[in-house]
Amino acid sequence: MNKKEEEGIFTRYNLKWVFFISIWTFIMSIIVSVITENLVTNLDIVAAFIVLIVIILIGIIFDIIGIAVTTAEEKPFHAMAANKVEEAKFAIKLIRNAGQVSNFCNDVIGDISGILSGAAGTTIIYKLMNRYSLVDGTMLTIIITSLIAAFTVGGKAFGKSIALFNYERIIYSIAKILNLIEKRLGIDIFPNKKKNKK
Repeated sequence: MNKKEEEGIFTRYNLKWVFFISIWTFIMSIIVSVITENLVTNLDIVAAFIVLIVIILIGIIFDIIGIAVTTAEEKPFHAMAANKVEEAKFAIKLIRNAGQVSNFCNDVIGDISGILSGAAGTTIIYKLMNRYSLVDGTMLTIIITSLIAAFTVGGKAFGKSIALFNYERIIYSIAKILNLIEKRLGIDIFPNKKKNKK
């Protein structure tokens, strides 16, 4: 395999992104897991349930964004760009980077949400067992884990329908947020790549 073929494989499968997102996910999972576990452990049962619901909702929302990006087409946003709508360029960048965006939203955030919701659910089970002096928590564990799974899967199924029918509105909303981030913080999430000189 010559150097040109190696570079072609590297570019085609975007190994740099794969390596970066794997390391970043590992670090982010540790940080978020520690914060969430400490937070849920120190809260009462009602507040812990609220945190659990928020974690599940975050997973569903990001799943919607990931599906919307992979479904969308650039054409409507090119028309907006022609009319000098600032958010249009960010919308186009989102669509052109659909693979990376959906990987981050559906896989990274989705998996982290799944891990955190499981950890939060386990903490809630122990809290309930201690409060009501339960010796055997098998049935309680089955009920809590089943509810978490049902809300997650059901929420994502409902979210998929929302994404498929409202992808333009969703992408435009995310583009507005990215535009605000660039203006206020000077951070461009998707910087323009310079073309390689031949």
